[in-house]
Amino acid sequence: MDRYVGLDPHPTSCTFGVMGPSGKRLKSMVVETNGAALVEAVKSIQGRVHLCLEEGAQSAWLHELLSPHVAEAVVAVAPESKGAKDDLRDAWARADELRTGSIRTRVYKAPLHLAALRNAVRGYGFAVRDVVRAMNRLRSVFLSRGVAVSDGIYNPKGRVKWLAKLTPPHRRLAEWLGGQLDQLVPLREQAEKWLLEEAKTHPIIRTLATAPGMGPIRTAQVVAITANPHRFRTRRQYWSYCGFGIVTRSSSDWVQAKDGRWVRSQVHQTRGLTRKRHPLLKSAFKGAATTVITQLPEDPLHKDYQRMLVAGIKPNLAKLTVARKIAATVLSMWKHQEVYDPQRHRAVSDEA
Repeated sequence: MDRYVGLDPHPTSCTFGVMGPSGKRLKSMVVETNGAALVEAVKSIQGRVHLCLEEGAQSAWLHELLSPHVAEAVVAVAPESKGAKDDLRDAWARADELRTGSIRTRVYKAPLHLAALRNAVRGYGFAVRDVVRAMNRLRSVFLSRGVAVSDGIYNPKGRVKWLAKLTPPHRRLAEWLGGQLDQLVPLREQAEKWLLEEAKTHPIIRTLATAPGMGPIRTAQVVAITANPHRFRTRRQYWSYCGFGIVTRSSSDWVQAKDGRWVRSQVHQTRGLTRKRHPLLKSAFKGAATTVITQLPEDPLHKDYQRMLVAGIKPNLAKLTVARKIAATVLSMWKHQEVYDPQRHRAVSDEA
């Protein structure tokens, strides 16, 4: 007998709701957020267990912990609720969504062999953002006092002459922010070294890094996030995941022709790129496109970009097309375990 179980996790407690195939609520329980206790609770449920839990900070751990003990484990993004809300209601809602097949957004959880690479990517991302934030804060102190500065303020030696242009109260803040930046830069370098070392343990990264504009860091980010290229049957599905898919809206799709036949009307309107995407993937492929456009004049994709500009396509749309082409190329290379071959490139039309 199938049992549909919703799990609402929290740092100290997890709430289970067990539902039968007909939607009848069989039982609920609150369990301590403890690995052994959670496994024991799942094992106590009789029948073939289908588990659905909410996406959150603990979802990856819970998915790894409970997957071996259930027939199906799904991580879902909970839809926004404007009515009454509590832990048990959320657990029942997840169970019912799984039972009726009405889960709108499922979250893929990467396999364990990618855990070290994914953590290295996360650490590198944290380090880069912290350094950029510290640099912006330091620069803002000078700009707030009307001092136009150069990149020399980010260097400990070059910063001295710029600090002299500030009044003592503001100089002290700038000195403190400069000291913070000086401590963060070595940590970023350590994070980059860690990421590159971890990337060497995955041969596919060396293969995909041959794609134009990618390199080892961007490729490591793509591999860590995508995890499995076969999740995406077509390149358009991958474009949507990367944030390159176009959103369209339509209404009153059918109109009656003069002869009485119903024909589809031309009422589709574009609404820009989808916002349901992974931002790091989008950043990686757009960064690769920028590298191709600015640094690789002999690459076929750069020549495609120039042809699109000559044809009157806006630069931002031409760049989007290049980014989509790189994403599709990387996906195909990964599926077929092939290195990049520019001789196989075909001129692309505007697919944006």
